[in-house]
Amino acid sequence: MLDINYIRENADLVKLAAKNKNRNPNAVDQAIAADTERRKLIVTVESIRAERNKLNEQLKKGRSPELIQESTKLKAQLQDLEPQLRKIEKDFEDFMLQIPNVPFEEVPVGKDESGNQTIRTWGEIKKYDFEPKSHIEIAKSLDIIDFDRGSKVAGFRGYFLKGDAVMLQFALMNYTLQKFISKGFTPFVPPVILKRRNFVNSAHFPWSEQDVYKFVTEEGEDEYFLTGTAEVPLVSYYQDEVLNEKDFPIKMIGFSPCYRKEAGSYGRDTQGVYRVHEFVKTEQVVICKNDAEESRRLHEEMLSYTEEIAQELGLPYRILLMCTGDMGEPQTKKYDLEAWMPGRNNWGELASDSIVTDFQSRRANIRYRDANNEMQYVYMLNNTASNSPRWLVAILENYQQADGSVKVPAVLVPFMGKDVIKLA
Repeated sequence: MLDINYIRENADLVKLAAKNKNRNPNAVDQAIAADTERRKLIVTVESIRAERNKLNEQLKKGRSPELIQESTKLKAQLQDLEPQLRKIEKDFEDFMLQIPNVPFEEVPVGKDESGNQTIRTWGEIKKYDFEPKSHIEIAKSLDIIDFDRGSKVAGFRGYFLKGDAVMLQFALMNYTLQKFISKGFTPFVPPVILKRRNFVNSAHFPWSEQDVYKFVTEEGEDEYFLTGTAEVPLVSYYQDEVLNEKDFPIKMIGFSPCYRKEAGSYGRDTQGVYRVHEFVKTEQVVICKNDAEESRRLHEEMLSYTEEIAQELGLPYRILLMCTGDMGEPQTKKYDLEAWMPGRNNWGELASDSIVTDFQSRRANIRYRDANNEMQYVYMLNNTASNSPRWLVAILENYQQADGSVKVPAVLVPFMGKDVIKLA
C-alpha cells in the first residue's frame, strides 16, 4: 500500500504506474476523493464528540431541559454521521488496496512478457548426440513420477513423486537450506493455513485471490486460505511490531508446501510437473531499512545467491529484468531467473527476485525507529531460493544421458547418496 500523502503529491505518476501495470488508474482519483470526504467527516465527528463530552460534564453538575435537548441532538447527529464515516473509511481502504506500487525508473515499460529485458546469461546449452527427452518421458522411463495415478487421485495437474525423485527433491531442499544458513539466513517452516489479512499484507489480495484455495468455514468464523508461497506468512511474521534498525537486514529462508489454483493458466503447461497445484519451495524474505539504494544492493545480493545455486547445479540460465506489465502489482523492481529446459526447447522460470519497498510493510504495519528517532516503515524483498518439482524438471532434462539414466549434480550427491538415477 502506498502512503496517501505520496499519492496526493504524485497522482499523475501513480496513475501512470497503474496504467503501465495494466491496472485501473481510476482507483487513484477514487482514493483521493474518498480520503477528502473521510477527513472532513473525521473533523466533523470529532468536533461533535468533543462538544458532547463537554456537555456531558455539564450534565453531571446539573441537568436542565436545554442541556438534555442539546445532548439528544448531538447524539442523533453522531448516529447519522458515524455510519457514514465507517462506510467512507471502508471505501477508502478498498480503493487504496487497488493501487499498485510505483516501479523504479530503471524498470522497462511494457505490456507483457515481450517487454522484458535479458540482462545476462550463464552456461552453455548442451548439445546432445541423441534425441533429448522431456522430463515427462524421463520420469516415466525411470518410474520416478507417476502422472496417471496422480491424476486419478488428485485430478488435473496431480502427480506422485516416487523413488529417486523423492530423494532428489529432499536433496535439493536440504542443499538449499544449508546454502542459505551459511549466508546468514534464519530457516523457518511457517504455517501455510493462514488468515485473510496475511494475503492482504503481502499484496496477494485483492489481485490474486482467484489463485488461492479457500477453506469453507462455519458462519461467523474467520476465513482461512492455503498459501502459494512462504513469502505470505514470513511477510506477516513481524506484523504490528516495531523493529530495531540495528538488527537489519533481517534475513529469512522459509521452507513450505505451496498450493495454487493456477486459475489464469488453463491451457498452459498442461503436461508434466512444470506447472502444478501443489509443490514445495524455499523462499527468501529480507527486511531492511527504508532506503532505496540499500534495497537495490540486497536485491542484487539475493539474486546472486539463487544464481550461485543454479551455477553449482550446472544449469544454463538467463536473468530477465521484468517490464511493468509482467512484474506484478507490489513490485518496484523484479528479476526472473529462467533455466534452459531441453524438453521445452526454451527457457523456463525458476525464480523471481523482487523489491517491494514499504508496500507490504504498510499493510502489515511493520516499522522501526531510524537514526533520528523517527518512525519509518521497513522495506521488504523476496526471492525464490529453489522449488520442486520445477527445479527437478531442469535437472532431469539437463542431466539426462544417452542410456536413459540421469546424472545427479555433484553438489547434490552428498545429500542424495548416489551419483546417478537409473532404472533398478
